Amino acid sequence: MKPIYLALVASALLLPNATYAQNAAGGAAGGAAVGAAVAGAPGAAVGGAIGAIAGSLLPARPSVVYSGPVVIGEALPDTVAVYPVPDYDAYSYTIIGPHRVIIDRKSRRIVRIID
Repeated sequence: MKPIYLALVASALLLPNATYAQNAAGGAAGGAAVGAAVAGAPGAAVGGAIGAIAGSLLPARPSVVYSGPVVIGEALPDTVAVYPVPDYDAYSYTIIGPHRVIIDRKSRRIVRIID
């Protein structure tokens, strides 16, 4: 087998492992990126907090009915029930379908979606 083919096969086999590593570290990094994009440098610290919120920290609640888009930046209407995130005063959460959705408590905008 030619060396170029070996390199392609090796990189193809390693790609899933790199993806898993990215997902494992992506919570804090992704949260920091969202925080920085939303509020600049101070937001990076806030975004890091968002990334630190794990689905396992959130008490189970019933799923709410919401037909709007479940995307970061979308504001949820007051009719959607939200609950405080333990240990994070600035955030609330709700369950929409299979997703736990972290919401900025003041603006009610979605800041993170946990599958």
